[in-house]
Amino acid sequence: MGNLHSVRVAFRRFGVSLKAVHQATDLNGCSALILPGVGSFDPAMERLEATGLVPDLRQWHDDERPLLGICLGLQLLFDASDEGSRGGLGMLPGRVERLPADQGERIPHMGWARLQSCQPSPLLGVQDDQEWMYFVHSYAAHPANTAALAATAPFGSGKATAIVWERRLGACQFHPEKSGEAGQRLLKRWLRWLDQGAPLPQ
Repeated sequence: MGNLHSVRVAFRRFGVSLKAVHQATDLNGCSALILPGVGSFDPAMERLEATGLVPDLRQWHDDERPLLGICLGLQLLFDASDEGSRGGLGMLPGRVERLPADQGERIPHMGWARLQSCQPSPLLGVQDDQEWMYFVHSYAAHPANTAALAATAPFGSGKATAIVWERRLGACQFHPEKSGEAGQRLLKRWLRWLDQGAPLPQ
């Protein structure tokens, strides 16, 4: 369910090696987590639950340790999704809903879209506004706490959640690892933030 290979390749360009986490003991020595995902909400949660890692992931979040979700990984952070019946990780209050069909847009939403910053985050500062990223999704998150909405992307006459950020938890609906130089800049910003000690946003 995870787009592990392309994420590994993206970070390898920066000289950063990633460690796969299959069980709780694999978390030892990790300074940050990446939760990538492709596919559907319920099968992904089922796979996560089968590993026994869900309580450890929630504890990681409760301890305010850095975590980056990518694509489906963003959606799994929320309470639930219209795509299925299972509960999500519940790290961010809110629900994932199907993209509206009345916007004259194709679903799944697939292709490049320009980000619009809502508030600064370690992933996207105000000066980095209007980066183009690559999206593939049919559902979008609706954070209950609007302060967690860090960036949107246009969808028809409306907008869809593109980045969420709260404390040390961040996620992007698009694929930075498939978004060329813009995606590399975003991942570099996240790595730079980690190198600075993962300071909490002001």
